[in-house]
Amino acid sequence: EEILRETAYPDGKVEKVLKNGCHLIFFPNGTWKKVGSDGKTVTITFFNGDVKQIMPDQTVIYYYADAKTTHTTYSDGLEVLQFSNGQIEKHYPDGKKEITFPDQTIKNLFTDGQEESIFPDGTIVRVQRDGSKTIEFNNGQRELHTSQFKRREYPDGTVKTVYMNGQQETKYVSGRVRVKDKDGNIIMDTKL
Repeated sequence: EEILRETAYPDGKVEKVLKNGCHLIFFPNGTWKKVGSDGKTVTITFFNGDVKQIMPDQTVIYYYADAKTTHTTYSDGLEVLQFSNGQIEKHYPDGKKEITFPDQTIKNLFTDGQEESIFPDGTIVRVQRDGSKTIEFNNGQRELHTSQFKRREYPDGTVKTVYMNGQQETKYVSGRVRVKDKDGNIIMDTKL
């Protein structure tokens, strides 16, 4: 672009105004700033390779050169971080966070302390504030983990519970109940 005028300042800063209306400001440390002809689009390229862009809608895009990470802050408060490994984090204004990992697993962190992870195979894991966990498998099975037991529910209605003392209880759809001790010995079986 053709330079309309150039000004050198005592502090070593140099400003160039281009015919298209853009302003280029060069700082002694190697940082430079470009203000678009609209006066609203600003790009600052820092001496370390970082780049900060301010868009007309006040969206701020900051690229960290060393980490190869982009941090975008939207005017509504949403922040999106994109990491070089493909991980993407969204930080919502209400405090919720959504993380998409390189393998496409999605983890939601809610403001009330609950978590939800959705795995590529369709498995969903929900963790409550008290630490209890529900796992929904893509084959229709569900698991519930608490501090007292782990329970698996099968699509046919069968429910198997393993207690912390090692005792196992299986309830079948037919009404049959089988209980085993921690060593796997049957201590009760109500065959119908």
